[in-house]
Amino acid sequence: MSYRLLALDLDGTLLDSRLAIRPDAIEAIAAVRRRGLGVLLVTGRHHIATAPYHAQLNLDLPAICCNGTYLYDFRTGRAEMANPLTRTQALLLLRKIRQSGVHALMNVDDEIAYERSEAHLARLLAWAETLPPALRPDFEWVASFENTAIQASTIWKFVLSAEDREPLRRIVDEIDREIGLSCAWSGENRVDIAQSGNSKGALLERWLALRGIAPSEVIAFGDNENDIGMLRLAGMGIAMGNATPGVVSVADRVTGTHDSSAIADVLTSLVLAN
Repeated sequence: MSYRLLALDLDGTLLDSRLAIRPDAIEAIAAVRRRGLGVLLVTGRHHIATAPYHAQLNLDLPAICCNGTYLYDFRTGRAEMANPLTRTQALLLLRKIRQSGVHALMNVDDEIAYERSEAHLARLLAWAETLPPALRPDFEWVASFENTAIQASTIWKFVLSAEDREPLRRIVDEIDREIGLSCAWSGENRVDIAQSGNSKGALLERWLALRGIAPSEVIAFGDNENDIGMLRLAGMGIAMGNATPGVVSVADRVTGTHDSSAIADVLTSLVLAN
């Protein structure tokens, strides 16, 4: 099979446990690009938290961000094909969040807003401090998500987390039943809430059609539930060794964990050895 595109999830896939890209993966990605493959980051992250990795890999394609909410072109600094939340939806969702007591991050415009910290956010803040100021994402403490929702130009998504998965399951059921938004699990105790219909697979499919690339010409790597649509779409959908059972069940192949040379090994066997 001749492949034209490599689609890569970030957290739990391209990024290791230290939130870094392994040197062997960097080398393999550069090599497949020299063979003519495009490389597309397809992530649940806001574009400001995707930018450091896009720059590190020196990519020229845009990135699919916030689980298929929009395509971000880093050359122009513009979001394209965007389908954000409405202000009314955000305020309804915030009412549910207040009632549930779960932790929330709010992805808006060019910043990630938070009212209080927790383990996942603390890890991201520590990672951000290691970056050069020009690439450091803006995590902004706010006194009120409601005020932020009213003032923001664009509300991309919310990220909800809790120590126990059960409160998240309950609020996901309520959101699905009463508001009808897309709920994508991006971690064991973390779920992303975005506009209805948004997903990595859906936006990737639209983008491929515009570029004249067949899904069969795509290699995709992922590890979590929000990657399932993308892996199903791709001609070669690859689950990481640390992937959830649901991801493994739809993958064409299962490889090593994100802390191994798995991505470099697979790219060598599928592309570079031919």
